[in-house]
Amino acid sequence: MTNALWYFGRGAGVSALVLFTLVMVIGIVVRLGRPLPGLPRFTVAAVHRTTSLTALGFLVLHIGTLLLDPYAQLRLFDTVVPFFAAYRPFWQGLGTLGFDLALLLIASSLLRARIGLRAWRWLHGAAYLCWPVAVVHAVGTGTDGTSSWMLAIVGGCVATVALAGAWRLAAPPEQPLIRPVPPPAGLAGLR
Repeated sequence: MTNALWYFGRGAGVSALVLFTLVMVIGIVVRLGRPLPGLPRFTVAAVHRTTSLTALGFLVLHIGTLLLDPYAQLRLFDTVVPFFAAYRPFWQGLGTLGFDLALLLIASSLLRARIGLRAWRWLHGAAYLCWPVAVVHAVGTGTDGTSSWMLAIVGGCVATVALAGAWRLAAPPEQPLIRPVPPPAGLAGLR
């Protein structure tokens, strides 16, 4: 049973990393405001939200499974407060920090209507910190972190986000979605 927990916890962690990579890429696309071929913008936003929740589910499975696994030596305290774990405290602390930032992202999204769009966007910017922290955690903490298959997955994730970031930087500046429309020339004096 212990081996099953260990393997499931590692697999859930790798799956969460790949899904959070997809979330980052979709988030960059949503923020850019460019339509994707065949998909309206609201559909891309819905896919971003659904993928985020799925990634969070795998992250919770990753943490929950390792909490139950005696080999991992993970305590509930370690899942919230970074850098105090018994096993590789720095690397595991990065994972905790990434989880805490993910919780901030979720809370800000749930409270978006109450905190306003500007505050939400500012808080949502934590994703740009959360994802690289998770990537470094995956390489530093995992027993397979430096194996060729894991480095290939991490390399693919980094390359994908880098390409999406370059695409965003190469895009023309955002145009306001609502542009003022001048009144018709013949009705300019009427109010």
